[in-house]
Amino acid sequence: MLKSKAITSLIKPTSRFSIFKIPISPFSQTTITQDQTPTPQNKTQFPQTFPTPRGQNASKKDKLSVIVTKLLNLENTKEAVYGTLDAWVSEEREFPIGRVKTALLTLEKKQKWHKVVQVIKWMLSKGHGTTVGTYGQLIRALDMDERVEEAKKLWVKKLGRNVGSVPWKVCEIMVSVYYRNEMWKDVVKLFEDLEGHNRKVTDRVIVERVVESYEKLGLVEEKERVMEKYKSLFCKSRGKYGRKYSKELSI
Repeated sequence: MLKSKAITSLIKPTSRFSIFKIPISPFSQTTITQDQTPTPQNKTQFPQTFPTPRGQNASKKDKLSVIVTKLLNLENTKEAVYGTLDAWVSEEREFPIGRVKTALLTLEKKQKWHKVVQVIKWMLSKGHGTTVGTYGQLIRALDMDERVEEAKKLWVKKLGRNVGSVPWKVCEIMVSVYYRNEMWKDVVKLFEDLEGHNRKVTDRVIVERVVESYEKLGLVEEKERVMEKYKSLFCKSRGKYGRKYSKELSI
């Protein structure tokens, strides 16, 4: 009997201790890749579910409106944008590529260039939208966000090695980026690369920018060569070099 009481006295104190299950944060299991940054513990955590109007039966238009509004009101941090977008697509059966692109157009119209960059990079990190057009859109957004060196590196890495197959629209974006930042040598180099692939420019604005770049570099002969080659565009042009060329013809 005494032995039994002694054993009981040893067991009772331990019964005061309970085993608690510690909830695991959903972010603790997130794989951190080279392009991701772990969310510090003192920052706001993002929900795993995305609030949609009228419940799960909300229309695609309503869901798009919600995500655009959410993005516009977010702070310009990678954690905030990526966390919100991850929560949004977690409610979708398939990746909503169409609505992402529509959201990007809205952000562009509102000139939210930093957000445009973040959304495109997030989309690419998910393996979606990896097209020449998307990279062109990202290059333009980087330039408008005053990150021209990053835009140039992206062009060289993803598109510039084979300008013979890059759509004109994207080539024109890059010419405009170089021109806007007064990178005259880069304008000329890209133009000469295009000519080397037997691609003839059909946009007089691009030709005028090339002509001006040659002029800034003091390459008069090259400038005159381009003006002569594309004289049909200059004769129709109302711009600076169009008026100048028309005047020379009338003398």
